[in-house]
Amino acid sequence: MLNLDQYSSLGAALRDALDRFANEVCLIESDRERERTRLTYSDFKELALPLARALQDEDFAPADRAAIIMTNQSKCLISAYAIFHCGGVLVPLDYKLSATEQLQLLAHSKAKSLVVEYYLWRALTQAPEFKNHKLQKVLVTEAPLGATLGQASRWEEFRRKGDPLFVARKREDVACIVYSSGTGGRPKGCVLTHENYLEQCKALTAWYPFWPGVRYLSILPTNHAIDFMVGFIGPFVCGACVVHLRTLRPEFVRDAFVRYRITYMSLVPMVLKNLERGLRAKFDELPPMKRFLLDRMIALNKFFTRWKPDVRLSRILLPQVHKAFGGELRALFTGGAFMEPSTLHFFYDLGIPVANGYGLSEAGTALTLNDFKPFRADTVGKPLPGVELRILNPDPDAIGEVAAHSKTIMSHYLDDPELTAETIVDGWLLTGDLGRLDARSHLQLFGRKKNMIVTEGGKNIYPEDIENTFDALPVKEYCVFASNYLWPAKTLGGETLILVLHLEPGHEITEVLKQEIEARNRRLPDYKRVNGYVVWEKDFPRTASMKIKRAELAQEISKTLGRAAVVELYPAQVKQEV
Repeated sequence: MLNLDQYSSLGAALRDALDRFANEVCLIESDRERERTRLTYSDFKELALPLARALQDEDFAPADRAAIIMTNQSKCLISAYAIFHCGGVLVPLDYKLSATEQLQLLAHSKAKSLVVEYYLWRALTQAPEFKNHKLQKVLVTEAPLGATLGQASRWEEFRRKGDPLFVARKREDVACIVYSSGTGGRPKGCVLTHENYLEQCKALTAWYPFWPGVRYLSILPTNHAIDFMVGFIGPFVCGACVVHLRTLRPEFVRDAFVRYRITYMSLVPMVLKNLERGLRAKFDELPPMKRFLLDRMIALNKFFTRWKPDVRLSRILLPQVHKAFGGELRALFTGGAFMEPSTLHFFYDLGIPVANGYGLSEAGTALTLNDFKPFRADTVGKPLPGVELRILNPDPDAIGEVAAHSKTIMSHYLDDPELTAETIVDGWLLTGDLGRLDARSHLQLFGRKKNMIVTEGGKNIYPEDIENTFDALPVKEYCVFASNYLWPAKTLGGETLILVLHLEPGHEITEVLKQEIEARNRRLPDYKRVNGYVVWEKDFPRTASMKIKRAELAQEISKTLGRAAVVELYPAQVKQEV
């Protein structure tokens, strides 16, 4: 791989990678049974440089911001590289957000340009907020011939002859603006520098190296911090290959493992648990004798790999299991939400180690990761090289807030010095997560101090972002909290949202009001819905600018009310993310 210490920017490192690994395959794009695209690093360069030249001809200047809203595909990475080549700042946005949310983040980021898929562009143009956009250049991919694009241009036709000027950037310059939360409340744009990414990549590849011939299966959105790093930057600076799927139907994901002999893949806990359920179901269908033999081989593999994985041995003992994963799988990566140790043990015993990690957008990608020296299913691993962790204000059980110091920590929140000052103190990132470090520096997580939940799908849900849904509710005032923020519990998983209602004097909760709350709630995706409500009889404490003092209000509620005060909206319903 490249020596990243020698580079001052992502653009410079990627530019050298395109030349050094010119004949290696860097991207494969598959759609069901059909392979749509296969690019070498040389092919990638030939597509990206004319795009960069065209951007520069359109007055795209160094430090200008360019957003990308796309599903996982080669054109997303080609566009990202072209932006870096021009010295631009990338703003990767989630294609799963609504058009209204995407437009709000485009406005907040002050993006000058946008690269977007055709169906997403149509949705943007139909949103009421579209008329207020400030975009100067829009490139639309995969637009049908003859489609009316308005001010936009076709990505496939936006090319200029001649070599673009490579714009050098410094390590302290901004590389990306990544949004760690949605919209409607307080957009949290994490400003990440080139040094943040180069140091993160160096740390991750020190433990889990890539090389030419490695194939990484990318199923997480490229805007996701994990996939941007290990599904783009990491593989490219090592000459590896990224495989994109245009469908996530389980049968085609399974086929991709075998067809492309996948080496690594990242996935969120929810997908990993679904994979576990599918395997257990297949094992249960085996005839008694085959099941007996399988259990014996699993037990034998478990015995020989108790302290350290041995992938070669596991492939010999459990050939059919490993054949179903392509026969070359070395590890899976997961993080972002609570992962039951039993699931990690299940895969490890099959010889498929899952590297469980912990990180947040404010820290680049990951702060800790399991290095399997030894395997620990009860932690989120050890600090990566260059990462220092502290436990602030530990209680008698040594549990306190996790603080991190590293060259991977973001510069600041975009246009929000107040929130930045609250989050980064004397160079230390206050994560808001409760944890404990054991004698071997493994981090165990026990819950959250901050008013946020993380779903099984790895989504960050900030209650403030949900409050607009309840705007004009016939009450005096209201706000939304994570239940574990109100009543701290040293647990992870199963977190819920609570609506706090302050009624007008003399009013009470009526059936009509309850129905109105439920109707508003149904407008939200399942994973964003509030689970219940409590009635608060005092005025909310507020700042001079009339903002709710959330921490103070939460403290008052937790002292006065218990969890039993929550009236559940769906007492018999088990919430699942869709």
